[in-house]
Amino acid sequence: MYKKRGSLKIILTLLLLLSIFSSQVFAAESQLVSKVNTSTKVIALTFDDGDDGKNITKVLQILTDNKIKATFFITGKAAKAHPDLIGNINAQGSLIGNHSYAHPYFTSLTYTQIIDELALCEAAIKNITGRTTKPYFRPPYGSYNTAVLKAVGDAGYGKTIRWTIDTLDWKGISAVEITQKVLNNAVPGSIVLMHVGSGAVNTPTALPGIISGLRAKGYQFVTVAQLLTYASSSGTTYVVQSGDTLWGISRKYGVTVQQIVTANNITNANLINVGQVLIIPGISSVNPTTGIKYTVRAGDTLWGISRKYGVTVQQIASANNITNVSLIHIGQVLTIPTSTSQPPAPTSQTQYTVKAGDTLWSIAQRYGVTVQQIVTLNNIPNANLIYVNQVLLIP
Repeated sequence: MYKKRGSLKIILTLLLLLSIFSSQVFAAESQLVSKVNTSTKVIALTFDDGDDGKNITKVLQILTDNKIKATFFITGKAAKAHPDLIGNINAQGSLIGNHSYAHPYFTSLTYTQIIDELALCEAAIKNITGRTTKPYFRPPYGSYNTAVLKAVGDAGYGKTIRWTIDTLDWKGISAVEITQKVLNNAVPGSIVLMHVGSGAVNTPTALPGIISGLRAKGYQFVTVAQLLTYASSSGTTYVVQSGDTLWGISRKYGVTVQQIVTANNITNANLINVGQVLIIPGISSVNPTTGIKYTVRAGDTLWGISRKYGVTVQQIASANNITNVSLIHIGQVLTIPTSTSQPPAPTSQTQYTVKAGDTLWSIAQRYGVTVQQIVTLNNIPNANLIYVNQVLLIP
């Protein structure tokens, strides 16, 4: 009898531990977003309120007059200091995101402290608006690292929102300077950072000119939540599975490691997490009429053909209406979308001897090339496997 009870207790303990372990392994790291990859002229105006919110009323009036919804990132302290203004933001229809409770550097906090900061801010804002701030978070000072993204993701904030254009309005710069920073740097999918505190004294003056200037260029104004929906127009998303590498994912979608790294603001191409949601950038269309013809031979794959002609698998697939990139047959005539009739001419090269601690990512950064370029030039089958004293050609 005692033996059965003991066995049952052990089994229940193991199940509990397994549950805890599973939740830790599969918790998705928060996705860092600085812009959205899209060709559609959409842009998100965002405003941070870290403390006094002095200009909220003026900014809201301008947005309302222009029938624009923006995104406000509010601290818990600001929400408690002027709840009526936060209520006005919500009533105007703009989006509200979490900006922490007390605006500390998150990179200096422990995991528990990060969770507490987010929870206190969420509670303060939800008490006013009745709505959650999840899944949108903006790190104070824009400061983050892998540990921060992990904790933020665990807290339910799947999107860590930074910016494409920093107006630096909090420095008290002129309205003309603020306006020029936005108009001169705007691209489709941009996120603009502004503030509503007393330090950003000229932001309300600059805002009408920013709006009219962007509209003259054909831009539409959206919230961050709406902006993220445009990502699918230039690519797709992929949830990282156990055993995945960026190299393997890039091959699957016919893009380069560097393209995925850039689209997701990844700082280390060797570090991705199970459950992480990646944006897979779309491939620019190429006019098939400018391509050349290639007849598939025994042993050919689209991957090998794409490497030979310096294009991507996806470009060949699109040019030939191929629905399954793993299925081509001997004798099939493919259009290779390229403006030349010959494979790309080799570029000048140098040699590099791999040292202890090197990765292809660090070597690529050192020489200002992409991981994919080194992989292709050296016929490396696995970008994660290089060895000390290996001699690499660097394009």
